[in-house]
Amino acid sequence: MAVNKIEQYLIDLMVTYKEVADNLWLLDDEEYGMEGVVIMYAEPLVIFRVLVMEVPQDHRLELFTKLLELNASDVVHGAYALEKDTVILIDTLEYATMDYEEFRATLDAFSLALTQHYPILSPYRAVHA
Repeated sequence: MAVNKIEQYLIDLMVTYKEVADNLWLLDDEEYGMEGVVIMYAEPLVIFRVLVMEVPQDHRLELFTKLLELNASDVVHGAYALEKDTVILIDTLEYATMDYEEFRATLDAFSLALTQHYPILSPYRAVHA
C-alpha cells in the first residue's frame, strides 16, 4: 500500500513529518530544509509541493523570467509553477516505479532549491503594508 512505501522512505530519511490526512504528509524539518513540503499520494502519482512565495504586484515579468531560467538551469527534480497568486515548487513521481533513490532525489532537489534560490528570489517577494 502507498502509505507504507512513502512513510517508510520518510522514516529511512529521518525527516520530521506528520500525516495530516489519509495519503497526505506535511514535512516540518528545518534541519533538512523541508519546512512546509507536502507529499500527497493520488493514485497513480506521488505529488511533492511547497509554497515558495506570493507573486508580487511589481516586477512580475522579471520574477517569471527568473523562475523559467531556474527551471531550465538549476532545478534538478520538479519545477517552479504558478498557482493563482503563488509560486510553488512541484514534482510528481509515479508510485508504481518510485524507489527510495528517486524519492530521496526529489526531496534533496527541493531542499537545495529552497535554500540556494532563496537569495535569488527573495528580492521579488511581495511586501505587505
